[in-house]
Amino acid sequence: MFLIQTLQAQQQISPANYQLAESRLSYGTEPLVDNNNVNPEWQPDGKFVYRLLTAKGSEFILVNPAKATKSAAFNQQKLAAALSGATGTTYQPYALPFRSFSFSANYQSITFTAAGKTWLYNLQTGQCIPVPTRQQAIPATTGGGHHANEVVSPDGEKAAFIRNHNLWMRHIASGKETQLTQDGIPDFGYATDNAGWSHSDKPVLRWSHDSHKIATFKQDQRHVNNMYLVSTNIGKPNLQSWKYPLPGDSAVVMIHRVIIHTDAPRLVNIQVPPDPHRGTLSDDISSSGTFDDVDWSADDTQLAFVSTSRNHKEEKLRIADANTGAVREVLEEKVATQYESGQGTINWCYLQKSKEFIWYSERDNWGHLYLYDATTGKLKNQITKGNWVVTELLEVDEANRTVYFKTCGLDRANPYYSHYCKVKFDGSGFTDLTPETGNHQLSFSPDNTLFTDSYSQPHVPATTVLRNKQGKMILQLEKTDISRLTTTGWQPPTLFSVKAYDGKTDIYGLLFKPTHLDSTKKYPIIDYIYPGPQGGGVHNWSFTSARGDHQALAELGFIVVVIEGTSNPLRSKSYHDMNYGNMAENTLPDQITGIRQLAARYAFIDTTRVGIWGHSGGGFATAAAMFRYPDFFKVGISESGNHENRNYEDDWGERYNGLVTEADYAAQANPTYAAQLKGKLLLAHGMMDDNVPPYNTLLVIEALTKANKDYDLIVFPNARHGFGAYSPYMMRRRWDYFVRHLLHSEPPAGYEIKSKQDPRK
Repeated sequence: MFLIQTLQAQQQISPANYQLAESRLSYGTEPLVDNNNVNPEWQPDGKFVYRLLTAKGSEFILVNPAKATKSAAFNQQKLAAALSGATGTTYQPYALPFRSFSFSANYQSITFTAAGKTWLYNLQTGQCIPVPTRQQAIPATTGGGHHANEVVSPDGEKAAFIRNHNLWMRHIASGKETQLTQDGIPDFGYATDNAGWSHSDKPVLRWSHDSHKIATFKQDQRHVNNMYLVSTNIGKPNLQSWKYPLPGDSAVVMIHRVIIHTDAPRLVNIQVPPDPHRGTLSDDISSSGTFDDVDWSADDTQLAFVSTSRNHKEEKLRIADANTGAVREVLEEKVATQYESGQGTINWCYLQKSKEFIWYSERDNWGHLYLYDATTGKLKNQITKGNWVVTELLEVDEANRTVYFKTCGLDRANPYYSHYCKVKFDGSGFTDLTPETGNHQLSFSPDNTLFTDSYSQPHVPATTVLRNKQGKMILQLEKTDISRLTTTGWQPPTLFSVKAYDGKTDIYGLLFKPTHLDSTKKYPIIDYIYPGPQGGGVHNWSFTSARGDHQALAELGFIVVVIEGTSNPLRSKSYHDMNYGNMAENTLPDQITGIRQLAARYAFIDTTRVGIWGHSGGGFATAAAMFRYPDFFKVGISESGNHENRNYEDDWGERYNGLVTEADYAAQANPTYAAQLKGKLLLAHGMMDDNVPPYNTLLVIEALTKANKDYDLIVFPNARHGFGAYSPYMMRRRWDYFVRHLLHSEPPAGYEIKSKQDPRK
């Protein structure tokens, strides 16, 4: 009897184990990281201020680039004492009740909001007084005098919004409203924001530089099928319905392009056939929060735009006359798989003054910039070249014929590290402005003459410096200090590279180990997967103290890996296309061969106990792994997966998979292979998921049931795609599931994960 009780005790995971794991989540680690995250607030004279979280609390720093100096923005002890005396409430110097403030023009005083009032603090006299009510600014609805569902003009005087399917304009100062279009009707209205999985009341449009014209469209979704979700509540449920086309549908969302002159409202129809609701940057025409793939000429007389075919294989650059709507065809590019114009930013632009345009292409297997004649459409020269990719075109200096851009692939340590570079239009003068090893994150001054550069690696904390436009370092601002964090036993992940399934291609990833690793023991391994192909599992290659719950899971007795497999972006075109038209195999062979190579490298990895989990695309990949490789993956947790892409939005599947006439969607669907399940599978989905509708998981459930397979299920009746407030519960259930079925131990009953606020924030 005693022996049985002892064995049971050994198999029990205690609340203390879970508490240690929870301490490795971001709210347990970030409060122990100091001198990180420099976010400059630029002043009119070129100086800037940032708020820094330190071991003391929060400190305000003033930087003078002209003198290459930094100093305390003000005496925090004196201000705390003055504010405490003025309010009767005691404030601590490094826990002041505001995050931002404003300097006076002569830097003699600051104003800030605290205790429900605006205060003026004189830096010379130390006097802190409330600003009279008549001088206090009236809070704007969004901080800019406009509503969240409006788009404000560049001059800040007007705001465009949708009402009754038509586009309207409001003069912000007077409140006067003007109706700009007249013929909008349900499902055929102006500036409609509906990409199927993304939809809002905010219009999709692009103001001209002079704020007198608007480029937008009339969106035709009259014949598009609906998607339905039903709420769970006491009484009559609420039916949600919206237009949501699917791959293979005969009717998809189409846009009729228009230009609106706003002074004396006039509608100009751009003279091209309607375009599919597609974009070059992502799946749709509004992925960046604005109207993508349109570029006003410098004098606002012309509008350049790109039309994308339904399958993303054909791109047409066109230029329209803003007064007549007449269109001139300039360039057409066709690709075998799918075209994209970069990552994060659209990398083409129209240069009216020189009658040129910059175009992005992967025609030489790498994403690069090309210079074209806008009159003839002829190629002048390739601007960038090499075995690396341009990810974001950030600035075009027409006067000096220089482009500034972000890249991946230049850093020999890791191809995913982002650097900032410049080059002349003719391809000469290439310069890496941020040469230090690591991933560089930038913040620019309003005039683009200065920028802060924070560079780091997943295992190396950030160094933040100030540079000028030529890349010269002006001043080192901060070095992130993790000494308080490391005293808790925290350790960074291990970076690694292994060979992909083809045996030739290098792939990269992160490995997380328990703090108290016993290298003589064997540990089950958990593979976190996000196959994309529009993104990756690592997501951010900069330093961060926590990456989801990877280290937390490791503390429970697992090895956790994230392997950035083939078909994810930021590499070559051929790399990205390795699984084009075959979503089912998307990086799974890479995961298996990568784990086997790691096990050969680290004897403590047990490949007889392999778990896998992921969310969304990772949920799809997890179920595919459990069904297609059931002898390798033993335990899987599939969250919010798009298991059947004929049941997921059209513009994503048709971009990465091709049209249903070009790819075998049925052969890639997870329900097709559900009968091959051998291990333990947990499915989870929110029933109000308007990104990946829950029917995707229900189809898997139906297939598993028909095959007489056991499975586990968590349903969140009113949750959206990411589970929202239920995310901590899902995390705890994830820990429990792996503890039970990979460790073969019993987790503590009903452990509750509760996030905590960094007291410095």
